[in-house]
Amino acid sequence: MMLLFFIGIIPAILIEMVLVRSQVNRSIEQRTVVVQNQCDIICDQLYREDYLNDPDNEVVNGELGILTNIYGGRAIVVNSDYKIVHDTFHQDTGKYMVSQIVIDAFSGKETHKYVKENQYIELAMGISDPTGASDEISGILLVSVSTTEIQLTKAFLERRGMIILIVVILLILLIGSLLSGVLVKPLLRITDSIDEITEGYLEEDISVPDYLETELITDAFNRMMKRIRTMDESREEFVSNVSHELKTPLASMKVLADALNSQPDIPVEQYREFMQDISQEIDRENSIITDLLSLVKLDRRSEDLNIETTNINELLEMLIKRLKPIADLKNVRLILDSFRPVNAEIDQTKIALALSNIIENAIKYNKPEGGWIRISLNADQKYCYVTIADSGIGIPEEAQDHIFERFYRVDKSHSREIGGTGLGLAITRNAIVMHRGAIRVYSKPGEGTTFSVRLPLVYIS
Repeated sequence: MMLLFFIGIIPAILIEMVLVRSQVNRSIEQRTVVVQNQCDIICDQLYREDYLNDPDNEVVNGELGILTNIYGGRAIVVNSDYKIVHDTFHQDTGKYMVSQIVIDAFSGKETHKYVKENQYIELAMGISDPTGASDEISGILLVSVSTTEIQLTKAFLERRGMIILIVVILLILLIGSLLSGVLVKPLLRITDSIDEITEGYLEEDISVPDYLETELITDAFNRMMKRIRTMDESREEFVSNVSHELKTPLASMKVLADALNSQPDIPVEQYREFMQDISQEIDRENSIITDLLSLVKLDRRSEDLNIETTNINELLEMLIKRLKPIADLKNVRLILDSFRPVNAEIDQTKIALALSNIIENAIKYNKPEGGWIRISLNADQKYCYVTIADSGIGIPEEAQDHIFERFYRVDKSHSREIGGTGLGLAITRNAIVMHRGAIRVYSKPGEGTTFSVRLPLVYIS
């Protein structure tokens, strides 16, 4: 409503004031021009009739009287000695008038001014030879004309303008009330929908397409709700996966332990086999818990990273040296291409864990024999780039958007045989994101996989 007031009423008031003022100014200018033209004619007549020496000329006095009667004014004729030879008011005849406007007129200026306080126009015009034979000014015709009727017209216009403004204000208030109801109603529907969230979970999207603004608001709200639902589903799935992953080794150990307890005279070889299986399940449980703790630490955004300047070339050489025995078991070659020395500000432990997870996965899912993994390092002025390409089994396109999710496996049965907790790439992504970096994957089934990691050379907190 206040906006409508400022947009509609204030401009209307300003327009009304400007229009009235311009009308008054135009009327004064027109009155001045008309009187000035008539004074020119009378000045010529004053000169021809030698009125300055014969102020009793009835014809000229009649003209002066008509002029002052028409405009409700006063005419004064002054000779070269500044003596008043005629005054239509018959008050100052014979007196002297030495005023600025008369002096200016004797200097050849056609002077006129509007005296707002007394509401009259004053003109002073020189009396000279109309033929132009002489430029000498022999006298001055000083005329004052009233503008009372102009001011009355102004008052009339202002009253009419005020009436129009009142009508406009009432219309604006009426229209504003109607529009506010129309405009606020969709917003109230949005508010009611948002309130439902505080009472429970809103399953359906909001749709208020009344106008562009509400459509944009509801679209943004629906996107937010979609993200909340996704996060909630991800949380539930994560809890379910954690429960399943932790219970599976425990269930296996329980079965093995029950089998041992049910057979008091079990052979030593079978006893050792069962105990070895139990030990493997304990190692698996410990691996899952370790990875979960790593994820929890990486999820704590307030945790400070141990940032230090690290030689990335040496870091990759160290990782290759540590993982080479595992690669040799599968006859997989590890190749390092360093295009230049690279130093970056990173948390060495976390980035080493992230890159190690990628390389270990490349080893696990590589060709059975004769595979290769090529690790490339490059940098520009702002980022360093680590590319890890392999000759493995590849990742289906529909799975590439999910491989960084916790406990996600492309082929669960195959992954169980190979091992792992399904948390490695989630840990990798979190570690890289904490460094304001990025990770991308490119893969085709049967043609291998390439992971591209980008890290800032200078850490941005």
